[in-house]
Amino acid sequence: MTTEPAPVRAAEKSPTQSGSGSGNGRFFAISAFALFTLLACSNLPTPLYRLYAQAFHFSPLTLTLVFAVYVGTMVPSLLVFGPLSDAIGRRPVLVGATAAAVAAMLVFMLATSTPWLLLARGLQGVAVGAASGALTAALSEFEPRQNRDRAALATTVASLGGLAAGPLIAGSLAQYGPARLVLPYVAGLALLAPVLVFMLRFPDSGTRQPWQPRRPAIPRAMLRPFALNSVASFVAFSVLGLFLALAPSMTAELTHTGNLLLAGGAVTLLLLSSMAAQWAGFGRPTAPLQRNGLVTLALGLALVLVAADRASLPLLLLASLCVGAGHGLTFLGGISEINLQAPAAQHAEVVSTYYVVVYLGLSLPVVFVGFLAARTGLLHAVQVFGYAVILVCCCIAFVLHASAQRR
Repeated sequence: MTTEPAPVRAAEKSPTQSGSGSGNGRFFAISAFALFTLLACSNLPTPLYRLYAQAFHFSPLTLTLVFAVYVGTMVPSLLVFGPLSDAIGRRPVLVGATAAAVAAMLVFMLATSTPWLLLARGLQGVAVGAASGALTAALSEFEPRQNRDRAALATTVASLGGLAAGPLIAGSLAQYGPARLVLPYVAGLALLAPVLVFMLRFPDSGTRQPWQPRRPAIPRAMLRPFALNSVASFVAFSVLGLFLALAPSMTAELTHTGNLLLAGGAVTLLLLSSMAAQWAGFGRPTAPLQRNGLVTLALGLALVLVAADRASLPLLLLASLCVGAGHGLTFLGGISEINLQAPAAQHAEVVSTYYVVVYLGLSLPVVFVGFLAARTGLLHAVQVFGYAVILVCCCIAFVLHASAQRR
């Protein structure tokens, strides 16, 4: 869930061209570790939201707004700081992003009310938005064999692996350690400390092209395929957003237990399933990937509804696996098709627009569920959302099938 690798201009020396293969391999590994760590830290609060709701007395609506602040700061940060790292070099952007992530950990540790959470999530959004573009580009630049496919796979594994690790780390520490709302962020600081040291010594790479924020744009010729693929990914990320924001509360309501490791584990299971599905689907035709992903996503949501009706933890965990696989296949098919169809001259703008749509899917529907939950209760809101998304998934899968038949 990061931006595309930034190309290295032919007229300039890339770090790979000017450095040794072993040096490039070292910085490739450092870039992957930094991306993993930043995204793991961004997901540390996930299993703790229920504790915050109890401590600060806020509703599911406030919880979803806290989650949405992260996306609201990440999207503009992604569009502004990715190109900035090309213009002024990777190092200053990455040092600033890591410093913002450290500041977010400190704010979480000191939090005494909801505004502190909003500030911390905003800082995390800035950190991830600023770093993800620069680190994705660095992974492409420092891949020892200049293999863009391997760099893209490393980006996916580091991103989703980090997102999956965060809830597991926070859930286990908060459940079995002292200072439940402090210790997970101490662990986050321990992970970020070496990243900050690495970033201070990071090669000052970049294309040195003039800075211009990425402007979302869609060529008229690809409006229809863009709409179809971006809507499919919007739906997939809306389900992911629901799980990231509300799965711990849902787990507690279904199982009548406050076990935070269990709450974090459900989210981790989903993200690992998404990563495995993307790995398995890598290089396969895009249309079947998306169709199968949407059908699997619908099946997962149906299992969520059954799990809610029967208060069944095994069914909820099975639903997490299905939703994760559906998300992974749908996203992989969508971004692959966008990459195939985007004109070379407007590739960055088209992909940036696609990611804006994707991240809006991660936040806006969750806020709607929060509004509904405040009026009717969490499980009823999830049921309404689930039925609506199952219907949309089936419709999009049918349209994708019909479009493939016409081609």
